[in-house]
Amino acid sequence: MNIRLLGTGAADGIPGFFGNDSVSRYARAHGGKDIRTRTAALVDGVLKIDFPPDTLMQSQRDSLDPLDWTGLIFTHSDDDHVAVNELQYALFPFTDLDHLPYTIYANRQVCEEILTRYPDWPIEIFESKSFDGFVHGPYKVMPIKATHIEDEDCHNLIIEKDGKVMLYATDTGIWPAVTFEFLKNYRLDLLVIECTDGFNESVYNGHLNIQAVIKVVNILRAEGILHEKSRVVTTHHGHHGDANHQDLINAFAPHQIEPGFDGMLIEI
Repeated sequence: MNIRLLGTGAADGIPGFFGNDSVSRYARAHGGKDIRTRTAALVDGVLKIDFPPDTLMQSQRDSLDPLDWTGLIFTHSDDDHVAVNELQYALFPFTDLDHLPYTIYANRQVCEEILTRYPDWPIEIFESKSFDGFVHGPYKVMPIKATHIEDEDCHNLIIEKDGKVMLYATDTGIWPAVTFEFLKNYRLDLLVIECTDGFNESVYNGHLNIQAVIKVVNILRAEGILHEKSRVVTTHHGHHGDANHQDLINAFAPHQIEPGFDGMLIEI
């Protein structure tokens, strides 16, 4: 199983859309891994996670064909993860298709948003709920409860195939106790975890900074949820975190954590 990190930036990317902070200026000047589009991922080329406004560009950049997708899983309803108007381009009159070529899995808010936008369109959509797993082809998917939007069932995703297990954990603060307890049932081969706030702290508890990422990873290692060969990779970096890519490498290296970057392909 593999996962490609299509985007590793937070809501307005890096450089920030209108950002004039040091991280944005550095990214504009240096490019490379410091350029971060809105967060999304693709498992084995077929299972898409989130649908940000940058999806077309990400597909073009990495020479990907969205017609290969068999499923699209949404984590939550924030605009940088749900570009609902872009879904129409899969169907007539933009293509010859008479139905959406992949199944959608999403929480109640995202389902309602899609069905309101496309009330009579041929879309196969299922409501996903925390701790209520589902099967999509060869994949077992278990949404778990993230700490992000207070009145929404926001999801991180455990995905299993052929004995390999990954946890994709974007847009979450420190998990609630029920999630930590639930994770004791798993041994993860890969953790992809958000690090929105970089070196800084935020009054909002729905994201993690560098120190919080290290804290969470240490807990998972102590509990045996992460084993000695598990990889840990970061995503969802914000330009207000005051950390460019090399800064993240330096901060995480002592903890065996790898900063993710756009286009990164991770094999497990």
